[in-house]
Amino acid sequence: MTRLTILPHDEICPQGAEIDVEPGISLCDAMLRNGIEIEHACEKSCACTTCHVYVREGFDSLEESTEDEDDYLDKAWGLDMDSRLSCQAVVGDEDLTIEIPKYTINMVSENH
Repeated sequence: MTRLTILPHDEICPQGAEIDVEPGISLCDAMLRNGIEIEHACEKSCACTTCHVYVREGFDSLEESTEDEDDYLDKAWGLDMDSRLSCQAVVGDEDLTIEIPKYTINMVSENH
């Protein structure tokens, strides 16, 4: 099992969380399955930036991002060197510390 530490986020996860997950699951799916309702407007198809996260510890254990992911990350609010789309980043054997950005840019028109 791999331990994910989710840092506190005012709206999505106010207390923060620590969850154990099986390697091979995306960060997005791992959080959703454990009650952390991270936005994923494109239904995890690498077509938006709403599931953008910072991988504060363990970043180098993740597989390299694809060109498609990099193209979308370039549009994400608050992009930094530790940024990944959680729908594309797959958990490996190393523990990770995840920070959810304060804001997201929802590029999918949902009229809300």
